[in-house]
Amino acid sequence: MTDFTLHTVETAPEGSRQSLEESKAAFGFVPGLHAVMAESPQLLAGYKALHEGFASTSFNADELTVVWQTINVEHACHYCVPAHTGIAYSMKVDAAIIDALRDETPLPTERLEALRTFTLAMLRQRGEVTDAQIQAFLDAGYTRQNVFEVILGMAQKLMSNYTNHIAKTPVDAPFTKFAWQKAEAVAAE
Repeated sequence: MTDFTLHTVETAPEGSRQSLEESKAAFGFVPGLHAVMAESPQLLAGYKALHEGFASTSFNADELTVVWQTINVEHACHYCVPAHTGIAYSMKVDAAIIDALRDETPLPTERLEALRTFTLAMLRQRGEVTDAQIQAFLDAGYTRQNVFEVILGMAQKLMSNYTNHIAKTPVDAPFTKFAWQKAEAVAAE
């Protein structure tokens, strides 16, 4: 098994140290994802830029959470689902939305369900969605801008989900209470 380093500010490559200092100041600790990504200063910088960009899109907190968690759950990311559960609660997202995303059950509104459906189509079809799928998304009240914002969210989550799969990043202590397994994995146990 290949082990990946959970870097600290002191052990990180020079190009990642400032970014880890910023993470520590923002969160009170260096998130495991950032600690692993620090091995590549470019990956860490790119991830943080995409995160900031996606967080500042036209999506509200509920919609950001739907995109993030839909991707995290689809990719079965053991780290990101608990982390984004905690983040969603801090963003005041309703528990019904959080639970539905984690459990892959229907969301409380048709509009949010349309966002999850479109995000899943984009993921599963690798961007090769049909005109009808785009129109259904638009008919739910979303915009052409939102189509591209979903792509931005996908790029961010691809970086984090794949990093966590490869590095087996341990879940940060504040999020361990939100530990998660994909529903089909739980059913198989």
